[in-house]
Amino acid sequence: MIRRPLERARRATTVATTALLIAAACIACGPLRPTTDAADAKPAVRAPENPTYLVLRVSERRLYMKSHDGHPTESFPIAVGRKGHETPTGDFHVEEMIEWPDYARLDAKDKSKIEKYFPPGPNNPLGHRWIGIAHGPGWTVGIHGTPNPELLGQAVSGGCIRMRNADVIRIYDRVKLGTPVIVYP
Repeated sequence: MIRRPLERARRATTVATTALLIAAACIACGPLRPTTDAADAKPAVRAPENPTYLVLRVSERRLYMKSHDGHPTESFPIAVGRKGHETPTGDFHVEEMIEWPDYARLDAKDKSKIEKYFPPGPNNPLGHRWIGIAHGPGWTVGIHGTPNPELLGQAVSGGCIRMRNADVIRIYDRVKLGTPVIVYP
């Protein structure tokens, strides 16, 4: 296969950009993306008129989608954070939404090195959708799909909330940036 010079340059730029993003972001769970300094961070977008909000009950291993009147409209089985990487509890909101996210597992001993890269697709640990709900220096927590639905109902993640791909797509289609997310123990 013959590649034109422009294609090679584009491919080299993509590889260099990906390496830079990975080196800059030590993300425990979440898609690849550039990090920002706190001074550069934009205020969160709120969606006060969104009638849907999410309630997660870690001990039940369930996510509830609720309507504005507080009644559950649907409920879904989830997997949560394992011991030492517990899913954080509290009041959050949807900060980020990505269809077909990519993911890089970083080396546990050297966070600047990639252990394994997963492009978007059926074997990606983040599944078909990513809904980021909390982040800080070197970590990100979100609701995402999984290629391993047999693990739902267990505490196996790095802090994120895993769902069946069909279920996370359903949630993704109903929420927007700013949607409240309440996580109970």
